[in-house]
Amino acid sequence: KSLQIFITCALGLAMCLLITPVSAQNDNTPVWTDAKTLTLEGKGWTDTPGPYNRMPTKSVGKISDGVTWLATNSSGMVVRFITDSPTIQVKWKLTSDNLAMNHMASTGVSGVDLYIRHKGKWKWFAVGRPAGVENSATLVSGMTKVENEYSLYLPLYNGVESVEIGTDAGSTIKPAGPRTNNVKPVVFYGTSITQGGCATRPGMAYPAIIGRNLDVPTINLGFSGNGRAEHTMSDTLAELDPSVYVI
Repeated sequence: KSLQIFITCALGLAMCLLITPVSAQNDNTPVWTDAKTLTLEGKGWTDTPGPYNRMPTKSVGKISDGVTWLATNSSGMVVRFITDSPTIQVKWKLTSDNLAMNHMASTGVSGVDLYIRHKGKWKWFAVGRPAGVENSATLVSGMTKVENEYSLYLPLYNGVESVEIGTDAGSTIKPAGPRTNNVKPVVFYGTSITQGGCATRPGMAYPAIIGRNLDVPTINLGFSGNGRAEHTMSDTLAELDPSVYVI
């Protein structure tokens, strides 16, 4: 009888050892949230050819081919969210495999850039380096489980088909509310420097820097080599209702 009890206990212990790693692995599986369900800033129009396109659908065929193509670049778009997750991951799928340029790093052309609001000020936190059309990166790990507000800037000279934020199971994630001063956005119109050339990270384009320093939403309508103020483009810009235009 003693031998039977010993064998039973040994088998039970072996089963625990086998099950424990599997449970731990499941606990570490991230929960993915589509960025479109969070707060997306940087779009002047809601009806666009794609979720991360910078120009309205009705402008297709009216604006220049150069602006139409560059509008697919997600420059100036930022995903704002609040989470208490100790770990933050991101998956982003690009529209082009041209990850970099001869004069501009891949992190600026096709990467993502994370900032955190700390004591009321925006501080740089992490950059996601692209490796191909489909990318994933762990941007944050080991944080205390308390709510923080984050801003994730999207690529400057590439487009994105999808963006997902990964958080720990059991953590919360929700859209960020209006910025502290709750003002209308600032619209920037120009060419390559406005679009973000040749910043090493998306958050370092000058409209993004101004947006963080003033804590105001911005809309980046910089189109590299194509900021020509055509009548059609001017009429389209006039549809917006910003606090100010910067041209």
